[in-house]
Amino acid sequence: MRRLFVTGDDFGHSRAVNRGIAEAYDRGLLTSASLMVAGEAAAEAIALARDRPTLSVGLHLVLVDGRAVLPPGEIPSLVDTVGRFPARPFSAGLRYQFSASAALDLRREIRAQLERFHDSGLPLDHVDGHHHFHLHPVVLGILLDLAEEFSISSIRLPSEELGLALALDPRARATKILWSVVFGFLHRHARRLLQERRIGFHERVYGLLATGRITEEYLLGLIPRIQAESVEIYCHPAAALPGEIGNSASAERGVELDALLSGRVAATAAESGFVLQRRSLSPASSVPGNRK
Repeated sequence: MRRLFVTGDDFGHSRAVNRGIAEAYDRGLLTSASLMVAGEAAAEAIALARDRPTLSVGLHLVLVDGRAVLPPGEIPSLVDTVGRFPARPFSAGLRYQFSASAALDLRREIRAQLERFHDSGLPLDHVDGHHHFHLHPVVLGILLDLAEEFSISSIRLPSEELGLALALDPRARATKILWSVVFGFLHRHARRLLQERRIGFHERVYGLLATGRITEEYLLGLIPRIQAESVEIYCHPAAALPGEIGNSASAERGVELDALLSGRVAATAAESGFVLQRRSLSPASSVPGNRK
């Protein structure tokens, strides 16, 4: 059986995102969501998840371009005076790597986000990160230290083929090549550590090289070409709500939500031998050596 997990990121970011994820789960392909516990609409997201007990929910760890859980005075090296992280991932990543005070504050904030997720009462299905900051070496090390305490059984490892991504959409070629190199390094580093700790990860994870462009056309081209047994596709669906913003330009247009509601995409997934996984605490990937 080929397993397909379709995840909506930024759950709790806004009402538009929440409704998009709920609709994609109720009527489409979406099987899981990643929750921003400090998001402006996090309380609504938790309520929507409780009404959908077979929706798998994980922590979308936010350490850049978002709001912290802890007050600014407790993590002064990470946030500004109103509690927001830096908007630029590159400069934030350098600070987190080389600042001892930032490392201490990161541990406090990561624990606080895991505790807030625990307080929601939702089972923790997985952990991933906003802008993939969960793969930052310092951040990943902290997550692994806390894995047993918070029952972290699965962590997202982006893993997709550059050639396939360019064949499906040749735009932004230089950016895709750069991301493939950077995240290829982070993947190799994280994979070894996760295998040592027997923390699960999927064989292939798609979304990094098509961020904001998970369209019906993209999925119809991608799914038949996937050569893997345990696969995650993550995206950013959002519903069109007056006065509410999505989490990307494409989300605000409803492009990714439409893709997840597409009957053609559902049929293509079934024809390709994939079975959607719709349950909490989903099995870890079929990569040899990982927890099943």
